[in-house]
Formats: sequence, C-alpha cells, structure tokens
Amino acid sequence: MQEVKIIRSLGEEPPILAEGRRTPDRREVSLRWLSGTVLTGLTSSVLMGVALFAALEGREILATPAEASAMNQPLPNDRDAQLSSSRKGARLISSLLAAKPADKAVMDVPTVIVEGDKQVVRKLPFAHVKMALAANYQIDQSYPRFDPLDIASEGETPASAAPSPVFYGSDVESEVSLEVEDFRTDRSDLPLAQSMSLEEVEENVRTNGSLLTSDDAKVATLYYVDPQRFASGDNGIDILGRLSAKVVEENMSVTESAAVTPQMPEYADDVIPVRVGATLSAVMVGAGYAKAEAGDVEDFFASVTQRRELAEGDVVRVGVLQQAEKARIVRVSLYRDGRHQLTAAIDDKGKFVTGQEPPYLAAVTSAFDDAPPVVAGNQDLPRVYDGIYRAALSYGMNKRMVSRVIRLLAPAVDFQARLKATDQLEAFYSAEDDSGEATDESELLFLHAKFGESDTRLYRFQDPTDLSVDYYDQNGKSLKQFLIRNPLPGGAFRSGFGMRRHPILGYMRMHTGVDWSAPRGTPIIAAGDGIVEKAGWDRGGYGNQTLIRHPNGYVTSYNHQSAIAKGVAPGAQVRQGQVIGWVGTTGQSTGPHLHYEVIVNGNKVDPQRIRLPAGKALKGEALAKFEDERKRIDDLLEKGEAKQVASQ
Repeated sequence: MQEVKIIRSLGEEPPILAEGRRTPDRREVSLRWLSGTVLTGLTSSVLMGVALFAALEGREILATPAEASAMNQPLPNDRDAQLSSSRKGARLISSLLAAKPADKAVMDVPTVIVEGDKQVVRKLPFAHVKMALAANYQIDQSYPRFDPLDIASEGETPASAAPSPVFYGSDVESEVSLEVEDFRTDRSDLPLAQSMSLEEVEENVRTNGSLLTSDDAKVATLYYVDPQRFASGDNGIDILGRLSAKVVEENMSVTESAAVTPQMPEYADDVIPVRVGATLSAVMVGAGYAKAEAGDVEDFFASVTQRRELAEGDVVRVGVLQQAEKARIVRVSLYRDGRHQLTAAIDDKGKFVTGQEPPYLAAVTSAFDDAPPVVAGNQDLPRVYDGIYRAALSYGMNKRMVSRVIRLLAPAVDFQARLKATDQLEAFYSAEDDSGEATDESELLFLHAKFGESDTRLYRFQDPTDLSVDYYDQNGKSLKQFLIRNPLPGGAFRSGFGMRRHPILGYMRMHTGVDWSAPRGTPIIAAGDGIVEKAGWDRGGYGNQTLIRHPNGYVTSYNHQSAIAKGVAPGAQVRQGQVIGWVGTTGQSTGPHLHYEVIVNGNKVDPQRIRLPAGKALKGEALAKFEDERKRIDDLLEKGEAKQVASQ
C-alpha cells in the first residue's frame, strides 16, 4: 500500500532513489522552485538596469522640462520664427539657446558717495549680466523699432551726465564716513628736518636707482643734477632731449579770413582709381573731364614717360580750380603702388610742366577701399537689433540703458544683420536693489560685446580736463567716429564727388561734395562735434547753408536746407548727431536733397574717400586716471565671478 501512494503523488514512474535516501517531500520541491525564481528575477532586473544606465550615459531625465520647451517656442509676434519652425522637415523644437540663471549676478560693492563735506563709503547694488543674444527670450514689453536717425542722433548730452561711481578698495561691513581735510602748509607742529646737501641727494639716487626702474615705475629726471654723474657707463642719455626751440618767422602779420563769395576760386582734389587698364585721356574722360583737356594731359605725360597707357591699380589725382561757372585743371599726379610717379602742373603761360609732388592726401591710399556689403548670417535667428533689446530687457535693463548700448555699438555693429549663435553681450551697471533691475538713475559702467570676430570692450569714464563723460576702450580711445560720413541717416546716395554735367547750368562742372536725397523735411544731423561758423542764406547757389568748424582744420558744409534748426547760429556749439536742419531744395537745386561737403585746410575733398581721424583718445593724466578706473572695474568683475563659482 505504501508503494502505491508514492506513485500517485509523484507520477506514474517510481522515483530513482539512491541507497540510504528517502523520498523527497512535496513542500521541499515548492520552496526550491520559488527561491530560484525570485533570485532569477532579481538578477535580471539588476542587469537590465545597469544596461539602461550605460545606454543613457548616466542621464536620468528623459523628458524635456517645460521651462526649456517654453524657451524654445517662437515669440507670438515673431512671424519669421513661426514660419521657420513650421517648415517641412524642420525640428519640432528649434535649437535656440537658453539663458541660464547663473548669467546674472547682483553684488554689493562699497562705493564712495560725497555728502556735503564728507565722503561716505556705502554698499550699493550693481548688476553683472552675461547674455547669449541668440536665445529666444520672452518679454512682455515693447521696444522702439529700428530707426537709423535715432541711432545716429545723440540722445543725451554727455557733459551733463553724472560722473562714474568711485569704488572703495576694501570691503566694509557697515557704512563708513570719511572726512578729508587739506594738509596745512603754512605752519607745522613738528620740527622740520635739515635740508639734504647735493652730495646726499646724489648718494640716495645711486642707492635707490635700481628700485626706480622696476616694473612699471619710471625714473624722474632731476634738472638740477647732471644725469651723466650717475651713469656707470655709456647709457646713451640725451641731455639735450628736453630742450626745444620755437622758430618765429619775422615780418609776419595775421589778418582775418576774407568772406567767401561766389567769385572766389575754390580748389578741390579729385581722386580717380584705375580699375581697368586704359589710356590716361580715356580714364579722365570717363570721370567726366573734357576730351580736349584730358588729351593735353595725356600728351604731356607721354612726352615725359614715353607711354600713354595706365595699368590696373594706378591712381590719378586731379587738382581742379573752380571759379564761378569756370573750372580748369591746374595739376595732375599719377601714383602706382601707392608711390608718386609724376606730377604735371600749369605754369603762368597755361602750359603743363613737371611739378613737385603735392602734399599727402589719404584718399589716394584708400582709393580702392570699397567696403564689401555685409552678408546676413543664419536666417533662423533674429536681427542684431532685436536680439540686443530682447536679451537686455529680459535681464532687467531698461529701455533707456538699452538705447545707450545701441548708440555705443553703432560704429562697430551692423544692427540689420542676423545674429550668430556665438554672439554675446556682457554689461555691468548700477541697480536699485538686490533684484538687479535698472532704473532711470542707473548708469552703465562696462560693456563687452562679441559679434563674430569683433570684440569690443567699453568703460564709462569722466575726463577731468573738460568733465565730459564718454565710453572708451581698454586703450583709452573713444569708439565714436570723428565725423559721420552720411549726415542724412536713411537718405539715398545720388551723386558723388568729381566732374559732372551740372543739371541746371548744363556744362561740365566740378561737383565738390556728395548728394543724399530724401523727402522734404527729413532731419539733417551734425557729422561731428564743432562750432557753427555760418548758418543762413548763401548767394552762390547753396541756398540755406550751415558750416560747422571741427578740430584740426576740418569744416563740414550742409546745403539746400528747407530750414535751419533753432539755436544753430554762428558761434553755437553742436554735438555729433544733433539735428541742425531739414532737407529742402533751396538755391540751385532740382529736387529735395542734401549737398554735403568736407573741407580740410581750405581744400574740398571727397567725403566718401577721405580717411578720417580716429575718435577722441585720452592722454597724460586723464589716461592714467582712466587706467586706474578700468583696473578697478576689471578686478571687481573677476572677484565677483570667482565668488559666484565658489558658491556653486
């Protein structure tokens, strides 16, 4: 009976049992199967988790966060971005950059504030922002549309601006009050030491001479001590280097300049680049000169050089004397590879003779400097102008400060070009509180702009010589141009400098300026800082004319105006970008336009080709103070970045 029960419970066949073994219990079989199944499942789960972790390279977030998705959506009013994001084959989420909260930091900086006769050191908030301009920023406020006149005009008078804040070199826990008192020189409570003898002075110079020339320290020359006495050998010291002599010509008288009349002769230089090899007469005729005069010039050059052909790259400089309706050639010069070859000049008998090389003219060197047009970049990104406004407003800068940024970068940045993914803007400005929001009293102290290969750093500084406030690069040079080439922003170029047939008089005449056309009443701005020399009607055909005298012998002329702005009168001081009048068609004119001239030392030159001087550059004591101010700002920003990285 026992054998039958075992067969029924384990199967039809009897179990194979070794000697001395007993029959296994059914509960033991169930526990072994259950434990093996659990261990197999756990092992599989661990192995699958390790494989999944390795495939994702340690990334645990598989879904795009809602904030990142919102940052990549096109703006509601950005039609170009919406169209570009919905094209066939385009990505569902565009690859625009997203700003990081760490790109903005507000630091409390000890600042010296003048209150009455005391100086108070108080901590004030300053914001330091770094903006990736290609990010798609969400802003809930509008900004002004692109207007070239508004960008070129001077919105504020720098001379009336507040000076830059002075940072205290050490950190303070609370407010510190400093009182400055002049050192008394009339009397002293301490006994004065005996004056040093000349021998003692010489001994001190010999002893401390090596220290005076270390690093950036400079040796001050003592006039009452012979420097040769301290020399250990032949050091090449020029004792007469500080001596200067001024030669005054005898029998010289100075008179006031005569008034300009239509009958007075005017001299102008016309620079003609030879782009294709041709004869000299063909080049001059192509530039608008009479065939007979051009032939006479070519015959003379051929008699001297034994050739009539000009090569590609040559430059012809023609001097023209204009008197009323008569214009005649008085001098022609030929340049090759930037070097003077030959000059033909008119003598008293009206014949061409060999003349001396005329004074240097920068337009000859830059005759072929035609700037290529700027090609737009990535069409999926907004324009530079929009990118700057959107980024700056989203970071807490107000419209007034952003407008200042636009004007500062105008000479170096094309705001109509498309942004690049690497374009960045860094700013440091005073804020109202720890939020870092700018107010109308906030001042922009530092600006760092990167656009492609262009890298611009600007520091705010008040020049102690004239108390004017401006922005300078790291070398103390202003980015603002000396003269604007186009004083009619938005105007269309119509006629250049050179010989042409006069549209009213009908004969060949030297056009001594450039013409910009625009609707009547379009504002005209001053090309540079200067003093008004003339503002009124001109009897020579210029109509309403304004003459502005600039430094270093430059004069700009604005003609055919419909009206002259109020306050623009002889003796008045104007600033670059200030509206001085409006486009008209007064005088000898066929339509509303601006005839613009540049006069250098009495000679009219081509405003589009002349190589203009650089902007204002700090020198001497002003430059030294600027370098100290720049170093304080750089050190402050470096310390702020180091503290921010340490806190992270």
